[in-house]
Amino acid sequence: MKSGIPLPRSEGRVTRQAHSDLPEGSYEREMGSEGFFGPATHFYHAHAPTGWTSFEGPLRPRAFDTRELRETASSPWQAAPLLENARLRYRFWRFAGRMEHLARNADGDELLFLHEGEGSLFCDWGHLRLREGDYVLLPRGALWRIESRAEIAALLIEATGSRYRLPERGLLGEHALFDPGVLDVPALDEAFDAQRSETHTRVQVKARGRISSIEYPFNPLDALGWKGTLVPVRLNWRDIRPVISARHHLPPSAHTTFVADGFVVCTFCPRPLESDPGTQKVPFFHSNDDYDEVLFYHRGRFFSRDDVSPGMITLHPRGFSHGPHPQALERSRSDPPRETQEVAVMLDARDALDVGDAALRIERPGYVDSWKPKPAR
Repeated sequence: MKSGIPLPRSEGRVTRQAHSDLPEGSYEREMGSEGFFGPATHFYHAHAPTGWTSFEGPLRPRAFDTRELRETASSPWQAAPLLENARLRYRFWRFAGRMEHLARNADGDELLFLHEGEGSLFCDWGHLRLREGDYVLLPRGALWRIESRAEIAALLIEATGSRYRLPERGLLGEHALFDPGVLDVPALDEAFDAQRSETHTRVQVKARGRISSIEYPFNPLDALGWKGTLVPVRLNWRDIRPVISARHHLPPSAHTTFVADGFVVCTFCPRPLESDPGTQKVPFFHSNDDYDEVLFYHRGRFFSRDDVSPGMITLHPRGFSHGPHPQALERSRSDPPRETQEVAVMLDARDALDVGDAALRIERPGYVDSWKPKPAR
């Protein structure tokens, strides 16, 4: 049920349409709820809401650089734990070679995003080729392993509540965002047949956060056939068709790719920017105190950020307003680009996220100061 009283009122200098034709000299801030789906108010400030001079205490915007995580691990259960709450675990995994065991997650569905590398995934359902930019969704209980042809760097986002599902498309129709026909499923092909054997095989099962081992005198990836609707899927960001509006800057929720219990995963892909000259191009300043926002920067130039590179992660927890960096905002006004060049994976978490030790080791503590105007040269 949506909270608040749905009775719009206005006071003072405002615009008729959110994110467009702002009053002269003002900065718009959206105070929203329920991940941009609930009641909201737009404020028009005389100063940028991110114009702080100091930021004390445990609450602050944070940034982490996964490029510093160079060590490879032979198992996904050894992936570096970065962020988590009761309904999700967010890790980063580097892997090269051939997994010598099978993995099974009994705690939740596993969503992999390949930031770098390529290879093959073998699972109960068959064989999938992997390349940079792939999402791979593995249902809980699936047996799987990877053989890499180039070192893999991947996000692993475990959903420990309800299973992952696709977002509601509503008025946009079932083919919006991406046609379900582009979702690839594993095949019982020659590569899968070739890996079937009577070789002794070990399965590492994660259940209730602990690892158990099961030994087989054969390879249990030996399916002769299957039918059903519980199936792993692969989706590459290149097959996503972003929803756009020529006259209105859409919120991040318009780019939702997967939905789970207590969080959503969104994908920002290259797309044309709004053509209306009065419409704001960069993401608007906002306060969304129902969610923690996490962005993984995959590739390209991130037009709302400065000093952010592919492989970095930013965390904007609830409790403060955030938005574009000053230089990015100025560029959008003086020389607005016609399209974005970024690819990023966003996670919005309903429950507050805890920062793991691995994330603390790769944190960039100066990120909180990146909204301060840079001195003129």
